[in-house]
Order: sequence, then C-alpha cells, then structure tokens
Amino acid sequence: MTAAAPPPHAHDLKPFRHSHAFGDAGAARRRRALAQVTAITLVVMVVELAAGWWSGSLALLADGWHMGTHALALGGAVLAYQMSARAGDHAGYAFGGWKIEVLTAYTSGLALLVAAAWIAIDAVATLRTPQPIAYEEAMAVALLGLAVNLLSAWLMARSGGHGHHHGHGHGHEHGEAQHDAHHHGRHDHHDHHGHHGHDHNFNAAYFHVLADAFTSVLAIAALAGGLWFGWAWLDPAVALIGAMVIGQWAIGVLRGSAKALVDATADPALRERITELVESDGDATVADLHVWQVGAAAWSAAVAVVADRPLPAADYRARLAAIEPLRHVTVEVHRCTGPAVTPS
Repeated sequence: MTAAAPPPHAHDLKPFRHSHAFGDAGAARRRRALAQVTAITLVVMVVELAAGWWSGSLALLADGWHMGTHALALGGAVLAYQMSARAGDHAGYAFGGWKIEVLTAYTSGLALLVAAAWIAIDAVATLRTPQPIAYEEAMAVALLGLAVNLLSAWLMARSGGHGHHHGHGHGHEHGEAQHDAHHHGRHDHHDHHGHHGHDHNFNAAYFHVLADAFTSVLAIAALAGGLWFGWAWLDPAVALIGAMVIGQWAIGVLRGSAKALVDATADPALRERITELVESDGDATVADLHVWQVGAAAWSAAVAVVADRPLPAADYRARLAAIEPLRHVTVEVHRCTGPAVTPS
C-alpha cells in the first residue's frame, strides 16, 4: 500500500524574495551633494539673469542661461537617482534601475561633447572675425562662475568616491534534480579583490562641474591677457584648447557609460576569482559564466557547474560568498555525462 501524498500547501516565498536595489552606502551622500549643487546653480542662475536684465549686461544674461543648462544636467542626475531607487523593487526592471543612472550619464556625456563642439566652432569663428570684448565685465562673470564651480566641485568631491557597501548577497541555485533557492544575508569584507564599481551618473555630473570650472580658469587667463596686454586673439585660442580637453573628458564619460549599458564592464580578475573558487575541489568545472554590473559597486553572476560528483548548488554558492561585490548569484549544477577517465 503506497503512502498518501502530502496535502498541498502554500509555499512561504518571503525568505527567497529580495530587493534588486543594489545601491552602495555612498549613494545617499552623492545624491545629497548633487541636490545641493543643483540648488546652488539655480540660485546663481536666477541672480545672474536678474542682474543682467537690470543692468543690460549681455555677458551676465548669457552666463545665467549657461548656468541654467548646468542646472538642467545636474537636476537630471538627481532625478535619475530617484527613478533608479523607485525601480529597485519594481518587477518590470530585472536587476533594478541602475542603468537609468548610466543612461543619464551617457546623455550627459553627449551634452558635454556637443558643448565642446559648440565652443570650438565659436572659437574658430572668433579667430577669423574678432569681436569686441567687455573685459572687465566678462572677468567679473568668469570669477563668479569659477567660485560657484569650485564650491560645487568641493561638495561633490567630499561626498563622492566609491562607497563601501555592507549589502546583502542573494543567490538562486538550481540543482540537477532539485530547484532550491537559498536566500542568504551576508556581511563579508574579506575578498574585495579590487572590484570597485563606478557611479557613472555622479561622475558625469562631476565632469560637468569640472569642465565649467576649467573653462572659467581658461577664460580668466585669456581675459587677463586681453585686458592687460591687448591680446584679443588669446580668448578664442584658449577656448579652442578648452574645447579639446572637454571633448576628451566627454569621450571618456561616453566610453565608460556605453560599456555599462551593453554589459561590457566585466572585470577579468573577477571572472578568474569566481572560476578559481568554484573549481577549488578539483572536481567541479565552470562550463558557463556570465558576470555583469548591476550597481555602482555591485555585480551579478550566473554560473553553470559540471562535476562528476556534483554537490548541492548551495555549496558552490557558499564558495563565492567571500567575493563581496557579488550581490546576486545564480548557480546551475550538472552531472558530467562524458565517459569516465581511468587514471593512468
């Protein structure tokens, strides 16, 4: 007489579900710094526009609208952080909303590149057809812009960097005859292995501020040369040099964010470390491995393991617990189907 099947029951899935918000500990600081810098930029924009309208200064009006474009870029970065945080627990985003931030960084890089091209075109046109410059007024605007950008850069530098997170790692493991999902919280700090992620959104905004500060310094130097020595050609010449430097920065932002958008940021050293740990028993072999970035300092991995004497998937995943940046790990285990090899 066969034993009766156990009655059906509802599975408790709470231990196996988790958030896909992979932000690091420094994300909140960076977000606050961006909000502060955006507010400062908006205030200066309003002051310059009001002063320009009252005094009839075209230089102040132009710089006021210029500040507005920076406020728009910085505000977009803040908005990207908020949208990313909301997407963390949304089922429509497979691995959270980090790529919203990366997409914003890519857009910011494009804006920097367009700005560099505009400055270069304007500089060449001015070299061909020199225009009169109100040196003293322009110098005052450049000094104000430099002060604002130095303050902004200081606020961002103080809150920037790569946050060290104390997050929870989560794994999904699929065995040969079982599909066990084990949700482990972990606070490992002993195998960083040099994998420090990058906040592309914050870096792009920071480069916007640095680019503006850089152009302010160049403008002050060029205006001083024109005011004291009559070198009118120095202003467009220095602007052209600045455009080339900003263009290089923009290409760097675009290159880094584009790689993140197409999941091409996998660190070879991280892949090697994962393989080394999984294959540490001399039996298991990594048949397939995918590693991709899901946060500024967070990575995900999907590992297919083949072994003659396969262990439970949780055992292989436990070997990877030492790698702190791995925040989401899937392990698939297979028994080797090849012919046995007799040792010679």
